[in-house]
Amino acid sequence: MVVRLLHRAHVRGAHLHLASLATIGLCLGLWIRAKTVDQDQRGNAERRALFVGLWPPTMWLIGDSLEEHE
Repeated sequence: MVVRLLHRAHVRGAHLHLASLATIGLCLGLWIRAKTVDQDQRGNAERRALFVGLWPPTMWLIGDSLEEHE
């Protein structure tokens, strides 16, 4: 159902693969930034980086499903 909706919206598998790679970069950027904030806010910043780090596999797998659907 999700794959069909994304396909109708002209989203392709390559788009989600690129988004997956971009979120890896975003995660690394957030993780590096977490090391520069003060100790009180560091835990929250690291959790934010880990949360974003969960996105790439999901986007990659949806991209694979879209490629199979195409």
